[in-house]
This record gives sequence, structure tokens and C-alpha cells, in this order.
Amino acid sequence: MPTDSGVDRARLATLAARERATFAERRPRSAAAHQRADHLFGRVPMTWMNKTAAGFPITFETARGNRITDVDGHEYLDFCLGDTGAMAGHSPAPVVQAVTRRLNDLGGATTMLPTEDAAAVGAELARRFGLPYWSFALTATDANRWAIRLLRAVTGRPKILVNSYCYHGSVDESLIVVGPDGRGQSREGNVGAPTDVTVTSRVAEFNDLVGLERELAHGDVAAVLMEPALTNIGIVLPEPGYLAGVRELTRAYGTYLINDETHTFSAGPGGATAAWGLEPDVLTIGKAIAGGIPIGAYGLSEALAATLLARTDLDLVDMGGVGGTLAGNPVSTAAARACLEQVLTEPAFEHMIATATGFATGLRKIIATYGLPWSVSQLGARVEYRFADPAPRTGTESAAAADAELEDFLHTYLANRGVLLTPFHNMALMAPQTTAADVERHHAVFADALAELTA
Repeated sequence: MPTDSGVDRARLATLAARERATFAERRPRSAAAHQRADHLFGRVPMTWMNKTAAGFPITFETARGNRITDVDGHEYLDFCLGDTGAMAGHSPAPVVQAVTRRLNDLGGATTMLPTEDAAAVGAELARRFGLPYWSFALTATDANRWAIRLLRAVTGRPKILVNSYCYHGSVDESLIVVGPDGRGQSREGNVGAPTDVTVTSRVAEFNDLVGLERELAHGDVAAVLMEPALTNIGIVLPEPGYLAGVRELTRAYGTYLINDETHTFSAGPGGATAAWGLEPDVLTIGKAIAGGIPIGAYGLSEALAATLLARTDLDLVDMGGVGGTLAGNPVSTAAARACLEQVLTEPAFEHMIATATGFATGLRKIIATYGLPWSVSQLGARVEYRFADPAPRTGTESAAAADAELEDFLHTYLANRGVLLTPFHNMALMAPQTTAADVERHHAVFADALAELTA
């Protein structure tokens, strides 16, 4: 059953059917493209692209800044931004120029050799996040996987602890949630798990220090892998003292702490780690730092790096299970250098966060106008509205606050009027190119949707 979101379900169903019909009528070329994709598994390049509110995905043709145009000629104001991958905007000029120079002028898409760009990116990441040593991957998922292997090696402990309903890509150890009995269980829908996730993992609710200590006390946890704020189940912000408590407990129990900043990078130029003064042993990140070009990276503390390099029994060079042939390639590191040095800068973040604050303020006013029991959460340049008030404080509460029917209606209504949100939830992300006028446009459409919904 959907959550009680304060809306009339019959009216919602009628409006949703109308919007889905409008969506299909206006996008014959997208529909045809989807039907022709016979040799794509699920008719899409990646199966999660079938998470669409309206029955089939939009096939896009062009993307620049915070605008997308589809094959039917519709332009969209993009607040999805590749679910953070395009937080710098689509095809930012410095990144395009850097990639073009690398491929066209200098050559070498992959060489298995270092470049000066890679060293510059490592230095910039160290400056921003405070961890001195960096290594590269192609996705944040891989960065998390490799960090986990390193920390299991140095601790000799088998388990990883995560938060219930966390998001760390497709890392096997992260697909665990707190069950109704308070114990860990496999997350619903987990595909082809290589082993029972409770064998490899422990789980605690976000914002629950008592639960965290109970799990750490077993003495078998190599690392806590966490986002400083949950994001992919809807934004769940840390309560005062929680993150400091996590750091205190991990140190007390000899457990390493990994901050996954792939989404929480929206908190500022150094992510939540810099914005909130955090001190992880490892930091993982991906998506946004290369302006949309595939990349992942992980940073290590001074002490951890020294410990790892002193372990002559660990094969960190050849077949030890850490690394990939295309990781750290010249194209992705050139893109990351351009993006970090010229696009996602301190002034850019100031603009993005200010724009997001305006977005959140406007949302709260509209929701209050229509008397709905919803809330709004902001994480730097990232804003999300939730079908619950107060906002959920744990991942399990956040999952329970979902309302797929209502979410799909709002996403389709917005898309039909030229506005895109992240398809997995009600997240809006600001790019450097997002303006106050863009925010006002979203709010006008959003207000119209609520007016119809509550009439």
C-alpha cells in the first residue's frame, strides 16, 4: 500500500492516466526508438533506464548546460543532471576542450601510463577533501569495491558495515537492510547475490549510534562504508552529533571509516567531508568530478597508505584484485582536471547552493499553500521533497515514505511541461548553469500540479 501522502487516490489515478496518455501522444519518435531497440536487454542501454514514470523512456538527442532536447524536438529544463553525473552541466566547454585535446591533439585514449593530468587531479582532490593519496577507477562502485578489499586486507576482518537503504552502486556488501526483527537481511530485489549478504555485511540505521555500536562490538567489521547523508532513498540528513559519534565509535572499535561522497559532493567543493569537518580514513567519489566522463576515485589517509605500502604480501601491482586496465586513463583524468579546475569551482558551488536554497524555500511555500503533509530536504546543491512531515530520519523510514503512484504522476506532469527530475526519486540538482528563472519555471509547473491534485 502507498504511504498516506494526503492526496485523493481516485483523483490521482485519473490525473496520472491523463498525463501518461499525453506523454505517449507527444513522443512518437521516442516510443518508436524504444520499440526498435530489439537487441538491447530491456530495450535500453542499461536496465535502470526503464525506471520511467510514463511507460517508456525519453530518447534524447542533444544536451547542453542544464537543457536536454529529445528526438521529438521537446526541450527540457534538466534538474536530474544524470543523477549527479552531469552536476557540472552537460558537456561543459572546458571538459569538451580537454577531452578533444587529449584525443585529437595529443592522442592516447588508454596507454597504461601515467599523465601529468592524473597527478594534478590527485593534488586537487587532496586539497579539497584532505586525504593525501589518491587512486582512480572508472566508477564509484569500483572505487568502493577496491577500498573494501584494501581494508579487509589490513584489518584481517571479514565484514563491512553499511546503513540500511544506503547507496554505494552495485557493491554486493551494501545490499543489506534492517529487517522487521531488527536484524540484517538481503535488500528486496537483490540480483544474483554471490553469498548471503549477512555473511559479508552488518547493517545499522542511519542516525542510530546505539545500533551502530551494537554491530561494531562483534569485532569483525573491517570498515563502515557510508554516505555522510543518505541520498538515493531520498535525502536523509545527519542529526546533530551523529557523524562525530560514528567517527568516535569506529576508532574505538578499530574499524576504518569510508565516506562515499559520490552524491554528497553536492554539499560543497570538498563535499560533506570539508563542509562538515569530517575525518574519514578513505573517501570514495565518482560521477560528477569529470563532467560526465566515466571516472571513480578513492583517497587514503597518510597512516592507511603507509600501512598498505608496507605490506609486501599484498599484490597491489598485478593480480591482487585492485585495479582495472582502463582506470586512470588519459581521457578521464584530463576531463577531471578541467572539471575541477574550471567548472565545479568554489564560486560555482556558491551559486549552485544559493540557487538550491531558493528552490527549497519556494517548494516549502507551495507545499504549505496546498496543506500537504510533505517536507523538503536540502543537501547543498541538491533538494528533495518527501511525502512525509517531518522528514524521515532513517533509511527504513525513508523507504516507507515512498509513494510510487504519486511520484510517477508528478514526474510525468513535469516532463509534459518541459521539466525533468531524477527518475528514482524527487531530487532536483542545480548545475552551474541553473538560474533563478529556471527554479521559478519548475515551481510554476509544480504548483499547477498540486492545484489539480488537491482541487
